[in-house]
Order: sequence, then C-alpha cells, then structure tokens
Amino acid sequence: MSIAHAALTDDDLHTLVKGQAADERAIAAHKLCRAIDREALSADELAHAQEILRVMARDATDLVRRALAVTLKSSPLLPRDVALRLARDIDSIAAPVLNFSPAFTDEDLVEIARRGGPVRQVAIARRPVLNETVASALVDVGCEEAVRLVCSNDNADLNARSLRRAIDRFEESEDVLGAIALRKALPMAVTEKLIHLVSEGVKQHLIDHHEIPPDIAVQIAAGGSERATLDLVDQAAKAQDLGLFVSHLSRSGRLSPSLLLRAVAQGHMAFFEWGIAELAGVPHNRTWLMIHDAGPLGLKAIYERAGLPPRLFPAFRAGVNTYHAMTLDGGPRDRERFQERMLQRFLTLPQTAAKDDIDYLLDKMDRIAVARITRARANETRAGSC
Repeated sequence: MSIAHAALTDDDLHTLVKGQAADERAIAAHKLCRAIDREALSADELAHAQEILRVMARDATDLVRRALAVTLKSSPLLPRDVALRLARDIDSIAAPVLNFSPAFTDEDLVEIARRGGPVRQVAIARRPVLNETVASALVDVGCEEAVRLVCSNDNADLNARSLRRAIDRFEESEDVLGAIALRKALPMAVTEKLIHLVSEGVKQHLIDHHEIPPDIAVQIAAGGSERATLDLVDQAAKAQDLGLFVSHLSRSGRLSPSLLLRAVAQGHMAFFEWGIAELAGVPHNRTWLMIHDAGPLGLKAIYERAGLPPRLFPAFRAGVNTYHAMTLDGGPRDRERFQERMLQRFLTLPQTAAKDDIDYLLDKMDRIAVARITRARANETRAGSC
C-alpha cells in the first residue's frame, strides 16, 4: 500500500492497534492520518485506509480519536459514518469535525443542530460557509452564541425570514442584533425591524450602510425621539425604488429645494430627476429628457413647473452643467472621487444657495477628504508592517 511509503511502518500500525500507551497510539494515529490525507490512493488503498480510520474512531482513548478528528477535520477522505461517529463523541472531538468536515450532508448538520446542544450548534455555526438550509435551522433552534456566529458570517445564506426570526428570538441581545446589523447586505424590512431595537452606535451603522424605509428615514431626519443622524440625500442614493422614496418625501413635506440642490451638488442626479418629476407631476422619462436632452430651455421649463424658487435656478443649472462635464473614471472608489470633484467644482461657482446649504456641502466634502486620508494612512501602516 502506497501509504507505507510515507514513513508509515508495520510498527506504526501495530502500535495503533496494540500499543499500551495512549500517547504512543495517538502519535501513530496522527502519523497515519497525515499519510492518508497526503498520499494519492487507489480505490483499494482508500477502502483499506478508511477501515483503519473506523478502527481509530472506536479506540477507547480520547487522544487517538482526537488525533483523527483534528488531522482529518477538513479532509474529503473522512468517511461519512466516521464523521457522524466523531460528531457524537465528546465535545473536544466533535467540534473540529463539525467545524470543517465536508463529509456531512445538510440533513446531517440540521439533525445535529436540533439534537446536539449548544457546543455542537456553535461548532456548526463556525463552518466557513453555511447554506440556507443549515443556516436557517441554526437560527430556529440554536443557542444565542450559535445564532450570533451565523448572523456575523456573511458566507451564511440567511434569507429575510431567518433574519427576522433571529431578531424575534434575541431582540434583547445586543450581540445578536449587532451581528445582524453588521452584515454586508440586509433586506430593507429587516433594517426597519432592527433600527427600533439597536443601540445608537449600531443604529448609525445601519443608517450609514443600509437602505432605510422611507417613512423611517423621514422620521429619523426630522428628529423626534431619534438621536441618530440621517442624510436623506445619502439614503436616496441607496434606495432601490427611488420613485417610491421620493414620493414619500414629497408627502411628508421633506422634498425641499434645499434637499434637491444638495443632491445635485453631490452628483446624485437620479434623485434630482425623480424629485423634479414628482414636484412637476411629469413622468420621469419626460423629466429626464427636459433636464438632459432638451437644450438650455428644457431644464428651466421643468424647473418652473416644479415650483422651485427662481433665485436658486442658477445654482441648479450650474450643478447640472458640472455633472454633464464630468464622468466616472471606472477605478476603485470612482463614485467617491466623482462626488468630491462635483462638490469642488460646484462650490467654486458663483453661489445663490443658502448659507446652510453651502455649510452642508463643505462639511460633506470635508468628510470625504478625511475618509480618504484615513484610508491612505491605514494602507501605509499595513504596508509598513509587512
């Protein structure tokens, strides 16, 4: 057998089966498992090796079984029946196999999660990738730590139902709610549910990184009982249904000339288009043509129909002209660079905007610059540590 050529001798096998000292048998077990995992085995050799693994899995000594579990925890050569046997073993043996082994089926993992208790639930939750079936089962029956781990794993496939279920089960757990809030992507309904439950710091993260439902966005922006700040321009840029978002702003009296001017100055042209369309009562496609493709009088005509202040028209026209003169460069963070250039150019033009709007735009530009400098310093630090 080729594994014999990997420094595995008959004495090793004899020690494994007949050795009296537990540590000697464990060393032999580790050596054998490494040989099996590294050698290219024929079908007959693999069958023979797996029979040896079954003997090891029944060894009375914990050290031997642990050597098997740890050494072959990620190996595709571990037989399913051996993996299941190890999963029923003591915690220190079950955990590494449940963490990594590809031997388990989804049904195996779900059954172990439902019947195995917190240690095994946590071990499964630590797997690098969790499909929807297993992740949902953990959310349904797992202990708090298991659910926190699943929710903090962006490679865990969690649908909206499972995320809402996690919130319902652990709505008083800052750890679980924080893990959900920090996921890269969240359904808007989940964000809405979270934002009423989390701390101010986590709430600000939701505001900065996820789309907030229009009614909640308006409520936060207006103040009320909310202390977290929200920029409606930034939220509009995240909205999947911009028309719906703008309509809600209009109904709540928040679709102001100031808000639209701030959007134009930052290059959020789609928000401006939908806002003008809403105020003018004109379909978005026609509004787009009048803003971008109807000559110099098209913008003025739709602007006047929207009922916006005449004194601000030069500022809006300057913003639209600046937007037309610029393009995204296609590189990393091109949207951020585009926005910064838009702000720089807009703020160097003769202004008719209110002081509050200018202060807002200056602050926005400053925030972008600070974020860029912070990233550059972090990259220098990482480069220096290499």
